Amino acid sequence: MFIERRQLTSQLTGLLNSFRAVELVGPRQVGKTTLARQFIDVASPQYFDLEDPLSRQRLADPMSTLAGLNGLVVIDKIQHLPALPETLRVLMDRPDRMHLNGQYLLLGSAAPRVMHKSESLLGRAVTLEVGGFDISETGTDPEALQQLWLRGGFPAAYLAPDDAVSTQWRHAAIQRHVSGDLPLLGMNAPAPLMTRFWQMLAHYHGQTWNAAEPARSLGISEQTVRRYLDYLTQTFMVRQLQPWHENLAKRQVKAPKIYFRDTGLLHALLGIRTLPQLLAHPLCGASWEGFALEQVLRIAQPDQAYFWATHQGAELDLLLFKDNRRIGVEFKRSDAPKLTPSMRIALEDLKLDALYVVYPGLHRYALASEVEAVPLTALLT
Repeated sequence: MFIERRQLTSQLTGLLNSFRAVELVGPRQVGKTTLARQFIDVASPQYFDLEDPLSRQRLADPMSTLAGLNGLVVIDKIQHLPALPETLRVLMDRPDRMHLNGQYLLLGSAAPRVMHKSESLLGRAVTLEVGGFDISETGTDPEALQQLWLRGGFPAAYLAPDDAVSTQWRHAAIQRHVSGDLPLLGMNAPAPLMTRFWQMLAHYHGQTWNAAEPARSLGISEQTVRRYLDYLTQTFMVRQLQPWHENLAKRQVKAPKIYFRDTGLLHALLGIRTLPQLLAHPLCGASWEGFALEQVLRIAQPDQAYFWATHQGAELDLLLFKDNRRIGVEFKRSDAPKLTPSMRIALEDLKLDALYVVYPGLHRYALASEVEAVPLTALLT
């Protein structure tokens, strides 16, 4: 089975038509290479896979190799040559180079600031993030939706022949990330310790972060724990959703919330292999909240996103800023969500233009003025 990713292809086409360089970033095996191959033949001399020894040998002297290439040049897994952006910066800054002579598509599995340790392409390259499948790609059929929630959006995990094979792939992906990807980016923590931290982090999914407890449990400093978390964030494994601070006469939560960006990896770390196990698990509700939150962010593409909470108990799962509007989002895994006092407080204190309560049902209905219950699948319409 092949799932075509039309929106990503369209976005990348638009960026390549407008910019000299595009950085295509996202976790390993999420589909970046497949997407890039729609724009270049892998047999082309202008395609470099830096896990291939021949490609690395060709780029041993990058200036002489790249200076004579015209048209689109694709460099896959650029994190293997962290000094390469120095050469690219020089090439892109040459005044005699035309727009399409030496255009670069750079693929990497971490945030650019982590991959490029010696030179930034800020101002020269635009970034497009590629994640796993979302509901716009897999469809809104109930079975497909449950499979995406259980297995996550990594193509190999979602498209596996059964849940057991999917689980095996996800466990292998976690170990590969801990043992290979993170050390390559400079994260030199022992693999067993990093694996334990990641397992511990799974129980923080959907909760406000506090470094003290994991640091104490692992016998390391809070500063080290924060560094571990930052690496998982910068490699697109974890989302640190930052708190929004209003100038209110209320004490507000100032620590970020932690969400696994792929619920399939979350479930593998929690030992959840099947849908019945997921539905019976104590973290089922938190898992669904994180799944729905990622779908909203992928589809809405807001300018900014936060959560909001006060020490008095009022909270809002997601605060979106888009086109000069403030949109509140609550996630409720229930058949018929109702208006709560916390929603009323958030609506008034944050001066929301609208508040949507996203739930896994079928019908859209009003809860109050400016408050509406919206099925997750309705996000597409």
